[in-house]
Amino acid sequence: MHLKTDSFVVESNVHFPTDYNLLWDCSRKCLDIVKFFQRKYPQMEGWRKQKNWRQELKSQMREVGRISSSGGKNKQEKLAKATELYLSKNRLLLDKLVSEKGHLPICNMKDLAKYYELEHYIQLLVKHIDLVDRRILKGEVIPHAEKMMSIFEDYTEWVVKGKSHPSVELGKKLSITSDQYGLIIHHKVMHEEQDRDIVVEITDSVLNKYQLIDSMSFDKGHWSAENKALLSLEIPNVILPKLGKLTAREKEIEESRKFKFLKNKHSAIESNINELEHRGLDRCPDRSYRHFKTYIAWGVCAYNLKKIGKKILENQFKEILEKQAA
Repeated sequence: MHLKTDSFVVESNVHFPTDYNLLWDCSRKCLDIVKFFQRKYPQMEGWRKQKNWRQELKSQMREVGRISSSGGKNKQEKLAKATELYLSKNRLLLDKLVSEKGHLPICNMKDLAKYYELEHYIQLLVKHIDLVDRRILKGEVIPHAEKMMSIFEDYTEWVVKGKSHPSVELGKKLSITSDQYGLIIHHKVMHEEQDRDIVVEITDSVLNKYQLIDSMSFDKGHWSAENKALLSLEIPNVILPKLGKLTAREKEIEESRKFKFLKNKHSAIESNINELEHRGLDRCPDRSYRHFKTYIAWGVCAYNLKKIGKKILENQFKEILEKQAA
């Protein structure tokens, strides 16, 4: 077998995140849950102006976004003023939610689940009020670890792969390994990992299933001296171009005829990735991490079935032509 490994990003079902629109997501979800209780228990008091809360918060969020994305004189002053109004309204909502949540009617397990869901969104509301205040009003640079890409698909990562378009992708990196026939024999959804971190894990998994592996190729992003040394113990031809300056021995290896031949063959995996993306694996429409991983697994399975089916049809057509010629 001649294997190739590379990774690409499968985007999750999220909008582009800014702290102020994530704050709006938190507040509207809190109001949605309040509305659930209102509809179920019409006698519930204290939320007569729930619709007005929603309209004002959305309007103020859009105003912050409009000023933030535009130019003009006194932009920072206008932005600070709009942000103060927006945060003030959110703080009022937070105070009301905290004071009223104890009075919500809890009559069954569904009500209890909604109550704990409200608690979750209240915590996120507190977090994003703090983030907007610190970034816009206090001028702090928020550490990446504190940011969220989505309050719903919280597994989403901000992936920068060094490409000009798109420069940033929101989702998870997916590593695939294909054979010389274009079939995907292994895939892995990467969780806060770089390509070089998963090379040994992928190789171990593949070697446990397939014994006769003659070569395995990667791009420079998978390089580390440890990866090269460990893979060379089990695989005769490891095509792992070094990232950085080459020694004389390394240069000799990478300029050898066989290395160049297998390195050129590695580009075939880009075709596999392109086909996966054009057949639905560029963005996952499902929600939750479990469904995200399931969607990817079905996508890989469908890709392989199509490849196998296409080959079967080619063989059948060939047999028909041979019979006609005879």
